[in-house]
Amino acid sequence: MTIEELKEKVLSGDEIVSEEAIWLANQPDREALYRAAEEITRHYGKPVFSPCSIINARAGRCSEDCKWCAQSGHYHTDSDVHGIISPATALEGARIAEKEGVKRYSLVASGRAVTGAALEKVCDEYRLLGCETELDLCASLGLLNREEMFRLRASGVGRYHCNLETAPSYFPELCSTHTIEDKIRTIGYAREAGMEICSGGIIGMGESRDQRIEFAFILRSVNPDSIPINILCPIPGTPLENTPPISEEEILLTVAIFRFVNPRAELRFAGGRQRLSRETQLKAMRIGVNGAIIGDLLTTLGSKAAEDRHLIEEAGYNL
Repeated sequence: MTIEELKEKVLSGDEIVSEEAIWLANQPDREALYRAAEEITRHYGKPVFSPCSIINARAGRCSEDCKWCAQSGHYHTDSDVHGIISPATALEGARIAEKEGVKRYSLVASGRAVTGAALEKVCDEYRLLGCETELDLCASLGLLNREEMFRLRASGVGRYHCNLETAPSYFPELCSTHTIEDKIRTIGYAREAGMEICSGGIIGMGESRDQRIEFAFILRSVNPDSIPINILCPIPGTPLENTPPISEEEILLTVAIFRFVNPRAELRFAGGRQRLSRETQLKAMRIGVNGAIIGDLLTTLGSKAAEDRHLIEEAGYNL
C-alpha cells in the first residue's frame, strides 16, 4: 500500500476503507499526502470557491447540553439571547451577503428544533428572501420532523444543515440530550423533502485522531453535499473551556483525510479558522477546503469578506 496507490483508488471512483485512512494518517511523509489530497480536490472539485453566510436567527437558552456550545441553557456564558429575528433583519443580512458576492445564505437557530409558530415565522421569512434576493437558501433549525421539513422546503429552502459534530464513539461524551441517530434521522427527512445536505462538525474537542477518521466515515454514510469543518473555540463557562488547542499540523492532516474519504463533497471552513496562520489556511484550501462561511459567525468572531477574497484568489480559486 502506498499513498499514490490510494490516491489512484479514489481518483478511479473507488472508496478507501477505514484501515486505509488510518494508515494514511500515520505516514511520515505528510507533504506527499497533502499533494495527493490536492490532486483529489482538483479532480472532483471545481476551480470555483463556495462561500456562504449565516445569521443567528434565534439565540441562547437552548435545552440541549452540548458541551462545546455557548448557547446551551445548561451553562453560564455571555452569549446573546433573543427570539426569532424580524423579517427586516433577515433580509438586511441577506442583502449584505449578496453585496459581498456570497451566493448562499442560512438562518441558524438555537434550540432542539424550531417548531410551531416560530417555524411558520421562519418559513415566511424564507419566502420573503426568495422574492427579494437571488440567494440559494439554507436552513439550520434543529431536529425537525418529516412534516416540518416539507413545510420548510415549500418555503424555498434548498439545503438543510445538521452537523453530526463528532465520531459516534465520542458523541455521548459531549451531549446527552440527543444522539447522532437523531441527527441522521433529521438528515433523512431533509433528503426526502428534496433538499441538499450540509453536515460536518467540530474538531479539537478532545477526540483522538482515530475518532476524527471515524467521524469522516460517518459523514460519508450520510453523503453530504457540504461538510463544514469547525475548529473548537473554547468558550468560557462551557465544560470544554480549558480544552487544549488542536495543532495546525493536525488540522491539515484532518483536512487531507477528509478529502480522501469524502472526495466529492465541499469541505467548508467554518468556526475557529481565525486562530490559524495565513499559511495554514492557504495550505488547507489547496489540499481540500473549497468552501467557507464568510463574515461573522454565531457566537465567535468570523472572518471578513474582503480578507477572504484575497485568500481565496491566492489559493487558486475563483469566486
